[in-house]
Amino acid sequence: MAGCCSRQGYDSFFTKKIARRDARAYRRRGLDPNARRIVGFVARRGVAGSVLDVGGGNGVLGLELLKAGAERAITVELSSSYDTTATELAREAGVEDRVERRAVDFADAAEEFPEADVVVMHRVVCCYPDGEALVAAAAGRARRLLAFSVPRRTWWTRVGASVANAYLAARSMEYRSFIHRPDRLFTAAESAGLTAAWEHDGALWRLAGFERSS
Repeated sequence: MAGCCSRQGYDSFFTKKIARRDARAYRRRGLDPNARRIVGFVARRGVAGSVLDVGGGNGVLGLELLKAGAERAITVELSSSYDTTATELAREAGVEDRVERRAVDFADAAEEFPEADVVVMHRVVCCYPDGEALVAAAAGRARRLLAFSVPRRTWWTRVGASVANAYLAARSMEYRSFIHRPDRLFTAAESAGLTAAWEHDGALWRLAGFERSS
């Protein structure tokens, strides 16, 4: 992995406690608003075939897209902390036999994965040091659609990330967060042959959807 931290660094930040907390929130309230917007973008263009959920944590985006009509979903995740809760959620949804989990650095190993009809990444790019490489890798595996979220690049988000990273460094933790330039991330997707099709600009997050011309 370029620069940031080891897989153990991700495990020490994204702990099993966080995985259980996220699973409880999903059971109570479903997807968060921005995740629902991503699913909505995909649904408006028709859900079918395979889904690749990069950095998907408990894999809930994949679960919702399976409910909406997808056939199979693969969740790629660097932290192993989500494995147990993700399996429980898939079993509860009745789709355990239609989901797969892979523990790997996707930006380095994208070519190991088959193309998917839909590739999604929610609150993931900000956790990876080379955001452009990650988006390019995801776009390269997207047969039809790519959708992802990225923090807005403002002075306050950059200050917030700097303060958070200083705190993590003081605690000798490897994990860092990143406020990438959205325009460069969007260009990375377009350079892989995708066309911008949708965007939502929220208070803290920008969401973007891309599609591949037939």
